[in-house]
Amino acid sequence: MAALLLSPFSLLLLARVSASIVALLVLTWAVHFQTSFIPHSPSQDDLIYAVLHPLLMVIGFILVSGEAILVHRWLPGSRNLKKSVHLGLQGVALGCGVFGIWTKFHSREGIVANFYSLHSWMGLVCISLFGAQWMVGFLSFWHRGELRTTRIQVLPWHVFLGLYTYGLAVVTAETGLLEKLTFLQTNGALLKRCTESMVVNGLGLGLALLGGIVIFAAISPKHQISHSKIVYSNKKWSSS
Repeated sequence: MAALLLSPFSLLLLARVSASIVALLVLTWAVHFQTSFIPHSPSQDDLIYAVLHPLLMVIGFILVSGEAILVHRWLPGSRNLKKSVHLGLQGVALGCGVFGIWTKFHSREGIVANFYSLHSWMGLVCISLFGAQWMVGFLSFWHRGELRTTRIQVLPWHVFLGLYTYGLAVVTAETGLLEKLTFLQTNGALLKRCTESMVVNGLGLGLALLGGIVIFAAISPKHQISHSKIVYSNKKWSSS
């Protein structure tokens, strides 16, 4: 039973289900509760930019980058295929992240007004680390003439920083949800016990669950390989 729960198929299924729930919740929040994003602005452009920010950062950045991690770890096929798909998905996530931050800066509040909070600082650090990681991966993929020993030495740091950046993105999103919910409730624009609060809290729980599953799937061994080795070793032991 434990082997079944920890199988690659089960991990991927849990990750996809969690990602679908997160996408559904953030879409529900953006579509059905639009007035909460810009409560005091009649401008349609400000509303569009405000709604695009959580959609791009959650679906475009966190979900796509998480899928890139899963693809690189569990996608069947050649090593070059895994690297190319991983690099492509990470490039899409980076583009969504940069555009998502741009939508926040493009609002009528301006750039300076978005540098006051922990959420904004963490977001800038996260996107900077992610961009540096993607550039290292891009150069490594297209310039394969470097020494193998150098690539082996850099790989653990690349993996660590990749998972750290993904975890940082999830935490940054959590701080953004908390900041938005606290702001609305403090100003009296939102009740503490209402449907929107439940949606936002559910989104936060879904992101925490998804982040844990993706990171666990990335660091866990490939069980089908280890299982075959155990079976083979048991047969060898019984025959001897």
